[in-house]
Amino acid sequence: QVQVVESGGGLVQSGGSLSLSCTASGTIFNIADMGWYRQAPGKQRELVASVTRGGNTNYADSVKGRFTISRDNAKNTVSLQMNSLKPEDTAVYYCKIVYHTYDYWGRGTQVTVSS
Repeated sequence: QVQVVESGGGLVQSGGSLSLSCTASGTIFNIADMGWYRQAPGKQRELVASVTRGGNTNYADSVKGRFTISRDNAKNTVSLQMNSLKPEDTAVYYCKIVYHTYDYWGRGTQVTVSS
């Protein structure tokens, strides 16, 4: 049984910062890829950022230069530091981990950026 739980969402003003964290729990070892996705009203879920076990990162063009993804392999956590937030960043943010070729998703955390 693998559980994925996000935390850190909330309300922030435009230009502000917010940090999200995700923890995978259960008897699990050597998680492969980890990533953050988001879904805004009226839009499909999209990749925000991902990081491989080896530390290679990938970012959506819309967040590159503003967001930073990082992971702690020993703690099975992945974080997303979000700076210079914009109203268009408002969405439910989901954490995904890949373990034994299977995708596990968190239930999401709401991020709201006010103008």
